[in-house]
Amino acid sequence: MKKKIELEQDDFISEEMALELSDMLSVALHFAGIKENKIEAAMDAYLSALDEFDDEEEYGREAMIKIIENLRQTHKELFI
Repeated sequence: MKKKIELEQDDFISEEMALELSDMLSVALHFAGIKENKIEAAMDAYLSALDEFDDEEEYGREAMIKIIENLRQTHKELFI
């Protein structure tokens, strides 16, 4: 029973963390100049770009900036 409770807590923490990361991405996109009504579309575009990200490269702050800069070129309609 204890193991089941621990698993449920881990699932909750993972779900909670995923929601927080999603919120953080939407804030980053907002400050990058995404139109408020285009945040969801920008998040989808970001995640699609992330799928194409080279797994050999390190994913960190610089990679995130590079993806957002690429969105500026490929999805101009999302930006103010």
